[in-house]
Amino acid sequence: MPTVLVTGAARGLGLEFVRQYCADGWRIHACARGPQAAELAKLAASSSGGLVTTHRLDVADPASIAALASELAGTKIDVLLNNAGTMGAQSFAKGGTTIQRFGQSDYADWEQMFRINTLGPMRMAEAFVEHVAASDRKVIATLTSIVGSIAGNSFGGLYAYRSTKAAANAVMRSMGLDLARHGIVAVPIHPGWARTEMGGPNAPVDPVDAVRGVRAVIEGLTKEKAARFWQFDGAEAAW
Repeated sequence: MPTVLVTGAARGLGLEFVRQYCADGWRIHACARGPQAAELAKLAASSSGGLVTTHRLDVADPASIAALASELAGTKIDVLLNNAGTMGAQSFAKGGTTIQRFGQSDYADWEQMFRINTLGPMRMAEAFVEHVAASDRKVIATLTSIVGSIAGNSFGGLYAYRSTKAAANAVMRSMGLDLARHGIVAVPIHPGWARTEMGGPNAPVDPVDAVRGVRAVIEGLTKEKAARFWQFDGAEAAW
């Protein structure tokens, strides 16, 4: 039975990942700052054979990550899925591209976004690399955003979110190159602009389709596809 660890699993795409992996019979470690969230707790309670285990985890807190890695010592993790992310205090769902404009920077918020969006995936990978290396599939995937593509930036703005996701892409590029020698495939994946609390009601991609697409990309990963930037539809994105 393959095993996946999902961060940010209490809502949005993270919760949908738990639903879909559970339906396919995977063992899931569902991690969130509030693992008692109603939908996640209900899903864990109703999963047959205890497939879903919930864990308290704050990816911005190194001690929280270390505690979970210790708790899961000896556990093989086929897919480490860094799903947790944030757009900060401002709401993209309400403000769209008008948020985080030049001259309006909230630097404290920006720093917290770096802790979650960029340092979080790196810390998770370093803490769980042995868990992944011991598994059969050996995948580390980080959900990032096409907004972090430097080549694809055609309208400016979104300074904080863009920079944290561009940095996450750089992290995953190096990680994919460094860990390839250990048989681990590490990649960033853009899940599309999905209709979640973060993406807002006008986003064009249904969360079910976004997650299904990301999972298909993960299933199709090979060593040749490591250290490359993928989109949920299987296309390769520009850095």
